[in-house]
Amino acid sequence: MITRSRRLIDFEAVVLLGCALLISCAAGAFRGGHVYDENSRRGLIQTAGRQVFDVTKYGAVANNDHKDNVQPFMKTWIAACRNSNAPAKIVIPKGTFLVGPVVFQGPCKSSEPIVIEVQGVVKATTDVSDYSSPEWFSFEFINGLLITGSGTFDGQGPKVWPYNDCKTNPNCQHLAASLRFDSVNNAIVEGITSLNSKWFHVYVYECKNITLNNLKITAPAESPNTDGIHISASSFVNVSNTAIGTGDDCIGIVQDSHNIFITNVTCGPGHGISVGSLGKWSFDKGVSNIVVRNCTLVNTTNGARIKTWGGQTSGEATGIIYENIIMKNVKNPIIIDQNYGRKNQPSKWKIKDVHFRNIKGTSASKVSISLACSSMFPCEVVEMTNINLAYGGTKFKTSVTDSVCANAKVTQSGSLNNPIPCSSKGPTVPSAQSVFE
Repeated sequence: MITRSRRLIDFEAVVLLGCALLISCAAGAFRGGHVYDENSRRGLIQTAGRQVFDVTKYGAVANNDHKDNVQPFMKTWIAACRNSNAPAKIVIPKGTFLVGPVVFQGPCKSSEPIVIEVQGVVKATTDVSDYSSPEWFSFEFINGLLITGSGTFDGQGPKVWPYNDCKTNPNCQHLAASLRFDSVNNAIVEGITSLNSKWFHVYVYECKNITLNNLKITAPAESPNTDGIHISASSFVNVSNTAIGTGDDCIGIVQDSHNIFITNVTCGPGHGISVGSLGKWSFDKGVSNIVVRNCTLVNTTNGARIKTWGGQTSGEATGIIYENIIMKNVKNPIIIDQNYGRKNQPSKWKIKDVHFRNIKGTSASKVSISLACSSMFPCEVVEMTNINLAYGGTKFKTSVTDSVCANAKVTQSGSLNNPIPCSSKGPTVPSAQSVFE
């Protein structure tokens, strides 16, 4: 087993053929340009002609619930990444492989990106004492990675979710995230399924230029803290053509994340597509240039959401776009909540340059827009254009919804305005919902 190391590694100047393309495309998102080109992307990493490393050739045994395949998986990684100069492809063939926590750590010897093809089902062990840190599959310090295939990572969450006490214990021990990418640059993850993660499904941390495409992420609505994709301290992250149904945020974009583009994502069940929460921790830094476009949210508790904590930390969230969004029976379709967490302290986070454009569908609540901004730093430059959110519940005999704003400077335009933005002012999000829901 490779010893986990958090020391800084001097990466060699290994650049993917498509690095410049992906970065320029991500930047183009903020100019309204095209971002994701399937044909162009497929030319970035050639999978043919590579030396194949099959995990079964290194001792992995499928369809045996008593065989933990950690060591065979690690031996395969070491052979392909550390001991070979050739372009390499690791294959996890069809079958079900039980695997405990494993770390795939770079840098790799080859100047070509390493490929992992998942054909079968990888199933997590369920003894929580196996997990000394909250990760199951970790990819670290890798420059150039493609994870592909139609296989599944099954976190077996139902067997351990009862041990999650984070709702009552602020110092809770997190369970394991299924797939963690830590200091991974120039990577593509496509085609795979993440099922019933113990904690987060996909955790992206301190990564640059990573594309997550055509994923299926699923867990029950009541599963605790099972964020679909959690992005932190990363830049130029693209999430596209993905279906997420889970028990927490479908996508959470948190501290120090910049140039994040989300497109063609279907979310539900879940807590929406969220920027934040921000400000809970002293090390939290600001976020910028976040685009969520052409997405659909179905039966979620929140839709387009920005949330910050009250307290001692401060920062800025700026350049956020939610555009061309369809809401279907969403409880809080558009929400800024700067009373998140410590509700008795005003948030010191500044939210500005936020755009909600072409958002339509149905709200499960009478209040479809709730903007509860900080009394210390009111939200500035908040645009509402073509908002059409009809009430879809049964309590009120009307399709007209309401909006409640506090400490928000909002501009409105467009021909579709249900509700009229900020037609009411005053109460914060929780009290507003209790009145109008």
